[in-house]
Amino acid sequence: MLFTSLGFLVFLPLALAAFAAAPARHRWWVLLLASAVFYGYARPANLAYLASVCVVAIVAARALQRLEGRAARAWTLGIALALILGSLPAARLLGFPSGYSFYSFAAAALAIDAFRRQLPAAPAGHEALYLAWFPKLLAGPIERATTFLPRLREALRPTPEQVVLGSQLFLWGLVKKVLIADNLAPVVDRAFNIAAYASPVELLVSVYFFAFQIYCDFSGYTDMAIGVSLLFGLPLMENFRRPYLSRGPGEFWAERWHISLGRWFRDYLYIPLGGSRAGRVRTYLNLMIVFVASGLWHAGLGYGTLGWTFVAWGVVNGLYLWGAVATRPLWRAIGERFPALRDNGALTLMRVLLTFHLIAAAWILFRAKSLQDAWVIARKIVMHAGEYPVLVPLYPFTAEHYTGFALIAALVAIEVIDERRSIFQRLAAAPAALRWGCAYAAVFALLLFGRWQGREFIYMQF
Repeated sequence: MLFTSLGFLVFLPLALAAFAAAPARHRWWVLLLASAVFYGYARPANLAYLASVCVVAIVAARALQRLEGRAARAWTLGIALALILGSLPAARLLGFPSGYSFYSFAAAALAIDAFRRQLPAAPAGHEALYLAWFPKLLAGPIERATTFLPRLREALRPTPEQVVLGSQLFLWGLVKKVLIADNLAPVVDRAFNIAAYASPVELLVSVYFFAFQIYCDFSGYTDMAIGVSLLFGLPLMENFRRPYLSRGPGEFWAERWHISLGRWFRDYLYIPLGGSRAGRVRTYLNLMIVFVASGLWHAGLGYGTLGWTFVAWGVVNGLYLWGAVATRPLWRAIGERFPALRDNGALTLMRVLLTFHLIAAAWILFRAKSLQDAWVIARKIVMHAGEYPVLVPLYPFTAEHYTGFALIAALVAIEVIDERRSIFQRLAAAPAALRWGCAYAAVFALLLFGRWQGREFIYMQF
């Protein structure tokens, strides 16, 4: 069930009504039932995958909390992880239900936290709700059991502030997805589908458009997920923090883009491998392992025909992080020697633009159908760089292009303002007329310019 579908707009009020009518101590049952309906709505067989993952993770967590011997606990964890994460390729071959990898990562974290003696005591039903909670089920954020489970022991009663913020986040997520991402998608699809025949300008525009399409698609989903969860009084973690304002690839991946997945890889792969504690060579190796693992997770899914584009995407971003680690002492020394440069606006803008173009270049590999297509696109864009002053004015831009440019410009302006102070904090302090005016403007824009064809969220494919 898509957040942007008519079915969901019927399902959500019914779920909220059932939640409000239930006694406080039984509301988690309502949420678990709603999650089962949400996930099994289009394909009831999906529930079999979800139930099997929940059973394996919960049984393993129970065993790990009881067992004392180190070897027995290690074997139990290993078997659980093999069943949960090792089943990803099999699930792909059998149809790969939407969101499988996201709740599998949450299940793996549940078992690992139990092994580390960090898992809070909770009923099995609460742990099942943690894994199956419908707002985050399909594409995250990958919430931690250590923060989610304690909230279920409290009275599930949303505050007025949570209802307002949740509604605003849901509306903003709709704008990102339906108004921005889905209006950029047709231009992107056309160019990437005919990479060998598309002009350099067409390809360049499509690369820029895809950078914002994937951002608005993915962050739009998580904004809606966080917003819906707040309507039930359950906060979820922030997952995107204006990533295209990053001043370096390290900041982009560690602090701003898909924060919950980045922290999952950091806590459950990078740090156990030794992190940055085992010397410079091991640091570089561990960083590359993390990004190759991320590439392998995507491989064979989504847009990639054989998956090698995703592996290459992971390697390229690993190389970016190598460069960030290698130059960190240089930036620190420059900052100490020339303190005025630390907050220099022009230098910051240059770093932001450079980072954005590095990330956008890597997105070519993510979106291209094959490595050959990716090479053709990158080569055409670079080889004709000196001709753009002539080619761009001659290119037959359409209303779709101009709409896309306007939407991107509006988004960037909002993000720059939001970077200084949250838009939602500004709205909370604004007069009621302005708040309602912004909401009505967003609704009208969605109705007039939104694309409501039920296009899936990109990351539901993973």
